[in-house]
Amino acid sequence: MLELVFPSNTNYHGTAFGGWVLSLMDKAASVAATRHASGNVVTARMDGVDFHTPIRVGDAVALEARVVRVGRSSMTVQVDVYRETLASGEQLLATSGEFVFVAVDEKGQPRPVPPLQEGASLHHDDATRP
Repeated sequence: MLELVFPSNTNYHGTAFGGWVLSLMDKAASVAATRHASGNVVTARMDGVDFHTPIRVGDAVALEARVVRVGRSSMTVQVDVYRETLASGEQLLATSGEFVFVAVDEKGQPRPVPPLQEGASLHHDDATRP
């Protein structure tokens, strides 16, 4: 995913609201989890989100999400957010964290998910990456 940072996404310092960044991360993570589970998923937990460097008005944010662990019905998705300077394309890791999703059936009950494939590229489960 690639998003532009507008003034409405920032605080009075001109840096991105943490909640806005978390929302983008949850969206990217849900795409990766849905693709892996081949169906509906729900967010169960956000773990260890670290804000490394500020994201400012006019920056772009590029998000990379990949499934890194799988349980019976749960998946852990690593999400990295990069601050990108549009003119140069230069990227710097701004935020990172893990999201846990549970695959659910049509009744909202947990359902099994496939295991991670050995030797598969980590980018196979990317939500997107520019």
